Amino acid sequence: MRKMQFKKGKIEKKYLVVLAAFVAAAVLLGTAAGILVGRGGGNLPAWLTVIVIILLVALPLLVLALLFAVAGEKRAEPSAAPRGSAAENGGTASEGGGAAAEGETAEPVPAKGQKTRFDGLTRIDGRREAFGREQFDDDVTLPALCREFRNFAAGCLGLYYEESDIRRFVAGLAVSHIMILQGMSGTGKTSLAYAFGEYLGNPSTVIPVQPMWKERTDLIGYYNEFTRRFNETDLLKKMYEANYSRKIYITVLDEMNIARVEYYFAEFLSLLELPDADKRNLAVVSDEWRSDPLQFDDGHIRLPANMWFIGTANNDDSTFAISDKVYDRAMVMELERKAEPFAAERPARRCISAQRFAELTGYAKRDYGLTERDLRRLKRLDAYLTDKCRVTFGNRIMKQISEYVAVYAACGGDALEALDDILAKKVLRKLSMQNPVFIKNIGGDLCKFLDGLFGEENMPLCRDFVRRLEQMI
Repeated sequence: MRKMQFKKGKIEKKYLVVLAAFVAAAVLLGTAAGILVGRGGGNLPAWLTVIVIILLVALPLLVLALLFAVAGEKRAEPSAAPRGSAAENGGTASEGGGAAAEGETAEPVPAKGQKTRFDGLTRIDGRREAFGREQFDDDVTLPALCREFRNFAAGCLGLYYEESDIRRFVAGLAVSHIMILQGMSGTGKTSLAYAFGEYLGNPSTVIPVQPMWKERTDLIGYYNEFTRRFNETDLLKKMYEANYSRKIYITVLDEMNIARVEYYFAEFLSLLELPDADKRNLAVVSDEWRSDPLQFDDGHIRLPANMWFIGTANNDDSTFAISDKVYDRAMVMELERKAEPFAAERPARRCISAQRFAELTGYAKRDYGLTERDLRRLKRLDAYLTDKCRVTFGNRIMKQISEYVAVYAACGGDALEALDDILAKKVLRKLSMQNPVFIKNIGGDLCKFLDGLFGEENMPLCRDFVRRLEQMI
C-alpha cells in the first residue's frame, strides 16, 4: 500500500512540474505580447523575437507532454482481477472459458492494490483451520453449569446473582436464541451476559444500540461505493467467525429499545423463527464478487446457530415500547434487585461447545416435560383468559412454556416456580395492553382463580404482576 501511494505521489509531482512550466511559458509569452503592443506593433529586438519563437514552440510541446503523462499512467495502471478470474489463474480470457457475453455487465472490481471488499472477513478465512483445533471441556451437567457460573461471576468478577436468576438465564437460552433482560438500572443486566461469555472463555460482544438505528445495515455494516470497501461491524465479523467455530457466542444489544427493535432487528427475528438453521441466510450485499469471502453464497451468510442475542431493556421516557412481535419470540428475564454478596469459590473457565449445550438442554426437554396435571391447569387457564380477557396462549408460547419449565427443573429448580415465572412474563404480560379499568375490575377474580388452580400463594409472580396492573389507575 505504501509503495502504491509513493508511486502516486511521484506521478502527481510530474504533473505539477509540467503544469508549472506551461504557466511560466504562458506568462512570458504574455509579457512579450505586452511589450509588442506597447511599442505600437514596431519591430522587436532580435533577442526578444527569438524568445517569442521559442515560447510559441514550447507551449504546444508542454501541452502534449501533459497529455502523454496522463495517458501513460492510465495504460500502466493494472486492473484488479477478482478471485477465480483468468488473470489470477495465469491465463487469458479465452483460455479460462471465453470473454464475457456481449451486453453482460462487467463485475465491479476492488480499488487498486485491494484484493477484496471485505478485509476483516477475508482475514478470518485465512485462519479458518485454527477453528478445527478448538478444545472443549464438555464434561458437565446443567446443575453443575449453573453452580460454576454463579461462583465464577461472584468469585472472579465480583458479580452476585441469586441461584434462581442463573437458572432462569440458562433455561431462557435453551428456549430461544433471543433473550431480553429487563429491570432497574444497576441490577446487573449487561454484566450477566458479559459474565457468561467470560465463564465460557469466549468474551461477549457488546453492541451499544444507537437511537437512530432503523435497519439491518446499522448492525452489520454497508458497502461504500466511494472506497469500494464494505464497512464491516464487529457483529458481522463475529457472526462470520462463529460459522467456523463450535463455541458459544454471546452478542449483547445494550439498551436495545433505545431504537425500535422491530425495525433494525426485523430480519434477525424472522430468520431465527426458521426451524432449519441451515436456511437462516442473512443478506449482506445485493451482488456477488468472485473475490468475496469463502462463506458467501450469493451475497448471503448463514446466521450462526451457536450465537445468542441478549438485549438489555429499560422502560423510561427515552426508550420505545417493545412490540408483541419481539416479546413473543424472545425469552424475558426480570432482574429487579441486586443479590446479596456471598462467599464463593473461584472456578476456572469452562469452554463448552454449543453442541454439548444443545445436548444437555435436549435431554432436559425430554426428561423433564410438563406433567399431565400441569397441562390440564394450563388448558383451564387458557380457557379462562380467552373467555374473560380475550387473551390466549398460542402454539409458540405453549412450546416455550414446556421447554422452559423442563430446563429450569433440570437445572435444579422447582417446576412450579418456572411455570409462575413464564406465565407472568409471556401470558399475563398481554393484559397490560387491556383497558386499565377493565383489569382493575377483574384483577381480584383472576388472582382467586390462580390460587384455586395452582394452590394458594404458589404463583407469587403472577399475583404481583396483576396487582401492579391494578395500581396503574
